[in-house]
Amino acid sequence: MAKQKKSIELENISFSQGRDSYTLLRFFPLKMSVDVMVYEDGVKAGVKNIPFAHLPKEIKKIVKPN
Repeated sequence: MAKQKKSIELENISFSQGRDSYTLLRFFPLKMSVDVMVYEDGVKAGVKNIPFAHLPKEIKKIVKPN
């Protein structure tokens, strides 16, 4: 059986929703979630873990969980 990675580092993937912009940091295939750096009005607000399903469709195509 193939060994799955615990996390996949992501680079140069970002998107914005409303006034906030997000930069993807890590993808966790086992939990189907991503760590994102959140910027509110251009100011770094911190790192959050959000479900993969909540990402925009364009970003999901880039990450490709399979």
